[in-house]
Amino acid sequence: MVPAPPTRQPVLDLLDLKLLQALELDGRASFSRIAQVLGVSDQTVARRFRRLRTTANLRVTGVVDDSRMGRSTWIVRLGCAHNAAGRLAGTLAARPDTHYVDLAAGGTEVICVITPRSRPERDDLLLDRLQRTPDVTSVDAHCVLHPYYGNSLRWLRKISALAPHEETALRTPAPAPTPEPVVPDGPDLAVLEALRRDGRATLTELQSVTGLSETATKKRLERLRGTGVLHLAVEYDHEPLGQGVEALVWLTVAPRALAGTGRAVAGHPAVRFAAAVAGRTNLVVSVLCRTTDELYTFLSDTIGAEADVRAAETVLTLRRVKTLTAQTR
Repeated sequence: MVPAPPTRQPVLDLLDLKLLQALELDGRASFSRIAQVLGVSDQTVARRFRRLRTTANLRVTGVVDDSRMGRSTWIVRLGCAHNAAGRLAGTLAARPDTHYVDLAAGGTEVICVITPRSRPERDDLLLDRLQRTPDVTSVDAHCVLHPYYGNSLRWLRKISALAPHEETALRTPAPAPTPEPVVPDGPDLAVLEALRRDGRATLTELQSVTGLSETATKKRLERLRGTGVLHLAVEYDHEPLGQGVEALVWLTVAPRALAGTGRAVAGHPAVRFAAAVAGRTNLVVSVLCRTTDELYTFLSDTIGAEADVRAAETVLTLRRVKTLTAQTR
């Protein structure tokens, strides 16, 4: 039997990339506004959006910045016995407080990002449930202390598809600082949940879940975005953009140089997330590359150029089990 030829990933052109970056800047921007800035018709933008939903699994989702609500985020590495990682990853992906869940390290490690809603929930998970889970051989938890790149600043902003004047026209104002934690009420939570399912849900759809007037619902949406509690994230498959290699790099940096090294590494085009963390290592970097050769160059030239990096461990992502808010198929 002749094997089927490998499936070719669709090639995205410049307009596709511009649309993706435009949505990264403002996930709720109307097609007419994007079309006006890009110099094409509304119908063209709508058609490209629908096509990208199919070819690149594009979705816009509302994401809560838990740090604005006084919550801490943890990156947890779980060593697993043979054949147990997939089952554990699926269990973690089903939890509402997990974000990314990955299989890594030859299928014997699960890495997940989790934001417990309270201290008791944190202690229950980290000190009890995971410790007692069969076939879990190690638990290594890193609390995110300070992000250098990530949250509302995401990788698509680095692809530079938009011209500077286009980016300026589509960029939304930066969130206002909130010295005190924001506590969403019932209607706020309804808006956040609706946008988690569809970040481009209409005001009419949001109004239906809040039970408030359209004007009141719009004000709540603007407040949630303006305080930084809510930001819109663009989820997509990386392969159509040519990015086939994803890895986490765990760095041990001299404490006096942590901030400078974090900021320097975060500015690299391949970096999609960088943060100071607590744990055996103190800086974690998520990297997206085209090839393993490109990853090697990043490690040797970019990380290697940082004199205060004392040690580095690189872990390839083999399979993503959960994205920001949804399990993969």
